Amino acid sequence: MYNSIRLPATCLLILFISFAGRAFAQTTAPWLLVDTSELRVTVMSGDDLVTVFENIAIGSNGATKNKQVGDERTPLGEYRITEIRDSKRFYRFMALDYPSLEDAVRALDDGRIDERDYARIRQAWRRGMPPPQNTPLGGHLGLHGLGNGNPDIHERFNWTNGCIALTNDQVDELTRLITVGTRVSIR
Repeated sequence: MYNSIRLPATCLLILFISFAGRAFAQTTAPWLLVDTSELRVTVMSGDDLVTVFENIAIGSNGATKNKQVGDERTPLGEYRITEIRDSKRFYRFMALDYPSLEDAVRALDDGRIDERDYARIRQAWRRGMPPPQNTPLGGHLGLHGLGNGNPDIHERFNWTNGCIALTNDQVDELTRLITVGTRVSIR
């Protein structure tokens, strides 16, 4: 009645693994949801909750979509982790690719940066490089530990210059769950 194509079992297995692997990679890649109002970081795998880190600290002046140098605010938006490294000051530091292209467009539109800074940020993004960290939007932002900082202050205050701080133990657990390239959604 109709023609059918018979593929050898090995071909079917390869196709299945290929498609299943692609679907698995797309749905289970870990990502972070940073809730600046509830002060928590949630590690997600696709739509599934993996773990929650409570009592984080953010910028001492809260969070904003319009961050700029020296405002001590945590930027809201979508970012990726560009580097994970040990830090003398903060125990461990997970750098973010802030400012994003969206941050730069908004800042150009409202006059916080000029065309030259916008072009520098855009060029870095086009090349797949971390954006410049020395524009009026600030930089050197990420997630980090306390280092030798005071845990009592961390428990009671938002104390960072715009980063997201966790305890050293939380950072140890977090770095076992993520990699460079992990998406970070700050809301």
